[in-house]
Amino acid sequence: MFADLPKFVFFTGKGGVGKTSLACAAALRLAERGAAVLLVSTDPASNVGHVFGVAIGNRITPIPGVAGLEAIEIDPERAAADYRERIVGPMRGVLPEKALASIEEQLSGACTTEIAAFDEFTALLTDPELVDRYDHVIFDTAPTGHTIRLLRLPGAWSGFLEAGKGDASCLGPLAGLDKQRARCAAAVARLADAATTRLVLVARPRRSALAEAARTARELAALGIGNQHLAINGLMPAEDDPDPLAAALARRDRAALAAMDPELARLPRSEFPLRSENIVGIEALRRLAAGDPEPLAAHAPEEAPLARSLPTLGELIDEIERPGKGLVMFMGKGGVGKTTMAAAVAVELAARGHEVLLSTTDPAAHLAETLNERVPGLTLSRIDPAAETERYRAHVLETKGKELDPEARALLEEDLRSPCTEEIAVFQAFSRVIRESGRHFVVLDTAPTGHTLLLLDATGSYHRDVLRHAPASAQGRIVTPMMRLQDPEKTKVVVVTTPETTPVLEAAELQEDLRRAGIEPWAWIVNASLAAASTTSPLLRARAAAEAPLIARIRDRLAVRYAVVPMRAEEPIGRERLRALCRRGGPVAQPERRSLAG
Repeated sequence: MFADLPKFVFFTGKGGVGKTSLACAAALRLAERGAAVLLVSTDPASNVGHVFGVAIGNRITPIPGVAGLEAIEIDPERAAADYRERIVGPMRGVLPEKALASIEEQLSGACTTEIAAFDEFTALLTDPELVDRYDHVIFDTAPTGHTIRLLRLPGAWSGFLEAGKGDASCLGPLAGLDKQRARCAAAVARLADAATTRLVLVARPRRSALAEAARTARELAALGIGNQHLAINGLMPAEDDPDPLAAALARRDRAALAAMDPELARLPRSEFPLRSENIVGIEALRRLAAGDPEPLAAHAPEEAPLARSLPTLGELIDEIERPGKGLVMFMGKGGVGKTTMAAAVAVELAARGHEVLLSTTDPAAHLAETLNERVPGLTLSRIDPAAETERYRAHVLETKGKELDPEARALLEEDLRSPCTEEIAVFQAFSRVIRESGRHFVVLDTAPTGHTLLLLDATGSYHRDVLRHAPASAQGRIVTPMMRLQDPEKTKVVVVTTPETTPVLEAAELQEDLRRAGIEPWAWIVNASLAAASTTSPLLRARAAAEAPLIARIRDRLAVRYAVVPMRAEEPIGRERLRALCRRGGPVAQPERRSLAG
């Protein structure tokens, strides 16, 4: 993959798949072959500086010991804050505080952060003096197809939000780009230029991750970005290993690759094996780029001491069960196992004699495959995101869009294709299900983010509408879905992550979003942990030891209570395997203040 790279290379993929490691390895490889290279990170979880052992930040910095390699880390959060102020600042003292608060919330989501970061690196893509200085510019994290489509749209960016044309969730950020339209258009055109640009899709060898990569590949190809390369990272070595877990993980990875989307399978592909060492330092990057073996013996502990000291999912369910009813909502980034965790908790509660409604936005076939059988006491409810979103879009276009001119309507239609729109539409469907949690257990998979909940509240959607139109006599008795989510007696929000750096950081950011919306997460689940598994594989033992500081951070700084679910040799499909994830054992699920490393 590191041979014959064009001038611009973008690494994209979900959090935790290894984009930064591969981007750094590519940059190092090119520089050591004599090229002048600029490495640009726009990843909120960027650790490029940590990888190279040098403070970088928002300035071009030479990498010590590597002639020709320089790097810059664009801080998306700072870029977004500056970006918001550029838009909101001129309105201070002009608009009422309530209106300013609504605009600021609309500018607080992921779309603003991404567009602000894109605004920063468009300068790098389009500055002739800067571009001419380097043979290669490597980007860690690329813009999504949604952002590219937004930036391609002509016209009325500035003033769209202020004019109130549609309660836009993503168009507000574009107001700040109004004066840079030509530069943005040039940057988007460069992305689509196959002669100078390659987009590397990074994915783990998992069915869900490969399905997501296939969707991304199709979406970008439809936008004219066709020079794509697939990088499979973290592939379990296929050598015969007497350890049952290692052998099962190797079979699982190969089965996922064999079943991948045919269009994705036709892309040029590179495969990188799972490594025990953290990819930190120039020597580790050289080994990764060259495919050299790592010094495994130095990383493999004699024994894995963590498994006996970690709280289990079963103990967490003991606390969930205590009230006898209520709402349990699972939240987290894609690929961390939310659906499996929700199904496991729902099956276990049903097995303990409770009536349970499990509702999910996953396709019904996937949930049916996970359960694989009828479970007494458990009812399934499918919310179809596509149908709910289409219904919501049609309603907005009919009520908000019919008076718009064609240019403004095109902007509104693109805004309604954003992830925020789907979350709002799905939340409205969830609201119908939430009411049932007053009678029995309701387990919800794939919930809206804190930003979306705040956006709903700030724009007066549903929660305030209900309160405003309710008669005075009913004010004290009304419980809206938003109020139920904010009530810890009625709702338990569970944040799901995997024990890897980027997923934990993303889960922590999600938790802060929820707190801004007045929702305090009840617990964390660390899924697919090797530290909680039983293994004799030196590779997996070394990976387990590397989880220790992340689990310690969750226990000591992030979670009120937590549970750790072990990596399993078999896919958790069917009632018995799901219940196996919930076995009790070990100490109570409340965090204890002691070292995990001992």
